Amino acid sequence: MKKVRITVMRRARYDDLIEKYENPIEHVCDMKEGQVFVANGWEKPEGFCNSAWDAVSAFVMALSYGAEDLYDGWMKNKKSAMISCNDGFRPVSFLLEATDEDAD
Repeated sequence: MKKVRITVMRRARYDDLIEKYENPIEHVCDMKEGQVFVANGWEKPEGFCNSAWDAVSAFVMALSYGAEDLYDGWMKNKKSAMISCNDGFRPVSFLLEATDEDAD
């Protein structure tokens, strides 16, 4: 099993949808573009958003166990995936990359 690097690539915000549909909330996503997390195999990295982990964890697990070429050639790097969290108001895109480093 390998470690997987998770890089925050892009954050979006849809103010029109927030204004129309979302109840005011106190805490919103605090991830920053360029922020890097390292998943130790299937384990959620410390400080990683629980909701985002629900969206990316299956891909992290697959990559950590050696899966390649997800979705038949979708990514240029066969040991990677671009996955977004499921927040429809503030989606965050993550680049997942299997490393050569063994998980603990």
